[in-house]
Amino acid sequence: MHSADGTKPVTPDDPVDRGRFREVLGNFPTSVVAITAQGPGERPEGMIVGSFTSVSLDPPLVAFLADRSSSTFPKIRNAGRYCVNALAADQEAVCRLMAAKDADRFEGIDWQSSPLGNPVLEGVVAWVDCVIEEVVELGDHYLAVGRVRDLGIRSAKTPLLFFRGGYGDYFSTTALVLDRLVGW
Repeated sequence: MHSADGTKPVTPDDPVDRGRFREVLGNFPTSVVAITAQGPGERPEGMIVGSFTSVSLDPPLVAFLADRSSSTFPKIRNAGRYCVNALAADQEAVCRLMAAKDADRFEGIDWQSSPLGNPVLEGVVAWVDCVIEEVVELGDHYLAVGRVRDLGIRSAKTPLLFFRGGYGDYFSTTALVLDRLVGW
């Protein structure tokens, strides 16, 4: 086998450089979602992930990846349910607050309870309410599969995206790509 540029042979057992892996995968834009939960009598919990996906239509399943070192994911897992909040492009500050360590992640954030009792954040594009179907350990992450119980669209705003180390939306991401390609 040869690398894509044909310069050196590559074998299936060759390790991939972590920095290069991160650099290349940064070229795949990802949606930014807040995963929220609230157990009975507990304070709301939230975390930011950039790895949310639809899994199955029948039954309706979705999934996200949580870092194994997360101190928030065990709380969400123990709640047995969660809500996926698709952040809008104008919610970068919400994203940063929800991603902060040792912070009150709901300070100044308005939300309502979902049908399952999970926080649905104000201003999001859409939300998906789930019960945890399965959690699988994969490498340095957990894959959390949820069975969808309810969902809704909240606004026509564009979603918040993460691309090449920065936040934006479809329009700012396009401008970022053009800037880097053309050198504006």
